[in-house]
Amino acid sequence: MASQPTEIPKTFYDFTVKDAKGNDVDLSVYKGKVLLVINVASKCGLTNSNYTELNELYQKYKDQGLEILAFPCNQFGAQEPGSNEEIEDFVCTRFKSEFPIFDKIEVNGDNTAPVYKFLKAGKWGFFGDNIQWNFTKFLVDKDGKVSDRYYPTTPPLSIERDIKKLLGVS
Repeated sequence: MASQPTEIPKTFYDFTVKDAKGNDVDLSVYKGKVLLVINVASKCGLTNSNYTELNELYQKYKDQGLEILAFPCNQFGAQEPGSNEEIEDFVCTRFKSEFPIFDKIEVNGDNTAPVYKFLKAGKWGFFGDNIQWNFTKFLVDKDGKVSDRYYPTTPPLSIERDIKKLLGVS
């Protein structure tokens, strides 16, 4: 018997992921929005500055169609060791972040989350398609296509112009 061909995801919206509480989230709920997707960590030297600037961007542009999607990852220096509950508590209590935090995932290697395989395809970094460190950022347009990839050291506020362009605001 021939197996049915699996549909290759064409957009970010074709994926379902788990939120921090373990519930399925169909990413098509974000259709028509500009997305900033980030692998995050609570114990990284980049944590404070990134969360502070991400919050600023989110407050400024959430009503204009920006969503920030944070995916905790413990692959870099074991800097995200906590449970999903601990991570969510840290982010929401310490930084008062309102954007969604998803299930802890892997972004490199054999167990790379499918959504990250999609994000990395064709958007190369310094080390090929591998994610270099915590806080690598992907900007996804309103059609669910990856627009840009930014290095971990790129401050979120420095990509504000790119976000505004995709949102169509001046």
